Amino acid sequence: MSLLLAALLYLALVGVGVLALWRGSRRPPQVTLAREVVATAFEGQSRPLTVRVTVRSRRPLRVVVYDPAPRAVVPGQEVQLGALHLGHTERELHTTVRLNRRGTFVWPGATLAWSDPLGLFWHSAPLEAPATTLDVFPGTHGLRLPDLLRPLLSEGGLSRTLGLDDPISLRGAREYVPGDPPARVHWRLSARSGTLTVRELDRTAASSVTVFVDTSGGGEVYADSAARLGASLVQEALALNLPVAVATGAAPVPTGRDPQSLRAALGTLARLAPTQAPPQLPPIRAGGNLVILSANPAPALVEQALQARATASRVSLVALPEGFYLEPGEQPRRQWSAPPDDVRDLERRAAVLAGLGVLVYVLRGNQSVLKLGA
Repeated sequence: MSLLLAALLYLALVGVGVLALWRGSRRPPQVTLAREVVATAFEGQSRPLTVRVTVRSRRPLRVVVYDPAPRAVVPGQEVQLGALHLGHTERELHTTVRLNRRGTFVWPGATLAWSDPLGLFWHSAPLEAPATTLDVFPGTHGLRLPDLLRPLLSEGGLSRTLGLDDPISLRGAREYVPGDPPARVHWRLSARSGTLTVRELDRTAASSVTVFVDTSGGGEVYADSAARLGASLVQEALALNLPVAVATGAAPVPTGRDPQSLRAALGTLARLAPTQAPPQLPPIRAGGNLVILSANPAPALVEQALQARATASRVSLVALPEGFYLEPGEQPRRQWSAPPDDVRDLERRAAVLAGLGVLVYVLRGNQSVLKLGA
């Protein structure tokens, strides 16, 4: 009888203990989550990530925080922090994230799970945390563009290698070589030295470059290719010290060389997606350089390009028929169909459009996007 009473007493004590654990684990602890990661990066890059979890609890609790990343943002290891907490404790996780695709990604709050110290009773709830926004810009690739981004004579800055000759500048003189224009011959210096000598002039660069991407005529493949090509053109323009802008519609866009303008241009390309809206060019800065990218340039877009020539010093229309060009690293493949009718018509009109000031470049067959304009 005494053994039975002792057993019952023991079970009662265990039940009281379990009930206490259950009641003590019902209320969640105070948990805050913070992430440290760069806000902007380029597609394909890896960046450091630090996740910091702070827990405040008067009771001993097991706490686990699950923080899954958005799709296309791949952490080097699973973002999960768990431990036994009492009082004020902090835990940190240091890893990296690989950004596999362009776009704007919002990393929302995480999931909080907690239990008693023995792990008998688990509870979970959403963990509110400041959303982390990642702008993943399109990747860039090298380009060979002998004419596409040739700087233009306007109010731009002086350059020694690119642009058009500035007739009022004189950088120096050198010996004549075959092919030098006769107008450059420095006759007075040639007579004094006895050697035919030509003047070396500074050059004036274009005032700006605007890259317009037509999103109405292609699918996801074209959008990705156009985004990468647009980002590469932005990179080339900045290398020439030219203010740059990117547009997909009629709204004016900021043009500049400062970080804010660059982020706006690349952010537009990061969010680029196919649409059904008809293309409409934005106002073009006087004396600027306009580059239009389109999968299937419709006659209305060609007409707008001709109208833009009234203010732009140079207009280039680049046709990228989906499936008719090679991205960097792609192997040549068979072509089983002809380009769209609008593209073929554009090729037939290329000479006429060039005479009107609109240069046409069409990639077809197995031409590489790297050699655009070559």
